[in-house]
Amino acid sequence: MRNPYEVLGVPKAASEADIKKAYRKLAKEFHPDRNKNDVKAKDRFSEASAAYEILGDAEKRKQFDRGEIDAEGKPRASGFEGFPGGFGGGGGARGFDFESMARGNRGGGGGVGEDIFSHIFGEAFRAGGAGPGSRQPAKGEDVAAELVITLEQIGGEEKLRLNLPTGREVDVMIPKGAVDGQTIRLRGLGHPGGPRSGPGDVLLTIRVQPHPRFKVEGADLRVSVDIPLEDAILGGTIRVPTLTGAVEMKMPAMTSSGRTFRLRGKGLPKKDGTRGDLFATTAIILPEGEDAALAEYARSRRAAKAA
Repeated sequence: MRNPYEVLGVPKAASEADIKKAYRKLAKEFHPDRNKNDVKAKDRFSEASAAYEILGDAEKRKQFDRGEIDAEGKPRASGFEGFPGGFGGGGGARGFDFESMARGNRGGGGGVGEDIFSHIFGEAFRAGGAGPGSRQPAKGEDVAAELVITLEQIGGEEKLRLNLPTGREVDVMIPKGAVDGQTIRLRGLGHPGGPRSGPGDVLLTIRVQPHPRFKVEGADLRVSVDIPLEDAILGGTIRVPTLTGAVEMKMPAMTSSGRTFRLRGKGLPKKDGTRGDLFATTAIILPEGEDAALAEYARSRRAAKAA
């Protein structure tokens, strides 16, 4: 692989922020989801990810700058000629005794012998790349995003298409019991990591748009319903709006303004699969214009009270 600095297009003295910015730009440009039929773009994406795995990790970047690992992150097996009796010529028949050096320093809790092995072979020798002393490949960076939804979409438990900041489009099911400000984690949909590490996640914050009619109280809803005067006095069937369409409700005679009725199961979905309730409060509406009969009735009622 090419020099990771050349792959990302940054100088050797580039800051951590500049390296991250350069990688994000390349990852977005050459992401496989945006270049499904472009093999070269896929190769450029993999090359950029591999370069960022080294330069995006402070320790690996130092190792690369010191020449301890190559552009693929593999240890460089060099420096043997510098040891007494090394593998090169002129060192005598004794050769280099790795075992005796390690054994001679084993009592010190992994002293010089272990340090020499680590210096020559890097962390891959110390723990085989997977033990407690190894450094795991850096996971891709998480991404923050928002999902703006309506109460109708929550009530209908709809599936929505979301455009992520990474350039991907995904279908998202609105979770049961979703509330404004809630954050959910979409695993594996964030920025890609290196070749040997998984991608980051998307942290999706839900924003519920205010509704012109319904007021939210947990999983319950409240709504005001206009009632004609004659229905309030005589009773009858009225239509009450819900998130999934209006429903009919029987109202008793002589219903006062401000009376509240419960419509069970007409609220928002809950986490346990049930639904909240809808509370409908009556608001009596007088007839428009003058009504002689109604005015006469009101005058007679007033006179009766004054008598």
